[in-house]
Amino acid sequence: MSAAAANGADPNRRAYWLKTLHRWHWISAALSLVALLLFSVTGITLNHAAQIESKPRVVNLKETLPASLLRNLSGERAADAPLPGSVNDWLADALDVRTDGRKGEWSDSEVYVSLPRPGGDAWISIDRESGAIEYERTDRGWIAWLNDLHKGRNTGTAWRWFIDLFAVACLLFALTGLWLLQLHARQRGKTWPLVVAGLLLPLLIVVLFMH
Repeated sequence: MSAAAANGADPNRRAYWLKTLHRWHWISAALSLVALLLFSVTGITLNHAAQIESKPRVVNLKETLPASLLRNLSGERAADAPLPGSVNDWLADALDVRTDGRKGEWSDSEVYVSLPRPGGDAWISIDRESGAIEYERTDRGWIAWLNDLHKGRNTGTAWRWFIDLFAVACLLFALTGLWLLQLHARQRGKTWPLVVAGLLLPLLIVVLFMH
């Protein structure tokens, strides 16, 4: 291949990679933008959780399970068996409590179901002899709810999958950005000093101030 042909191929290759990287960079940016804002804000609220005051709101309800359904709680049960479907349906209608798919904690006298959720907690207890129901729900506010989304605490499988996919989008955004920096570095002399500074700053903080 002649020198002229080689020189012509190099700009074409550079143009191809610039176009490809820019495409994936903006696609990954668009996919991760809203979630990146969410995780950035909640990173601040989590870092200052001790300074952000919140007063938990507690709701306590008492009810009695109908005798026709109470019979479904009799007999031997596995220690972590879920509530029968008919009991789940009644609780959803009467108390607006969703217990489907939740494991129970069965004893001779009662069945207890823990209902943790983002931004709060809840539980329900049913006496197996009298049918007496006690339900308690704690709500710690919307900041706690957002913080739990950040941590993936009690958020379910779908949200955990979303966090993984979001992390992949952010990784793609960062790597394509780094590659673009490399391609533009010749025209932007401060590129690598800034990249090195971004690496050294957290490293120095860890080494000098974390004990």
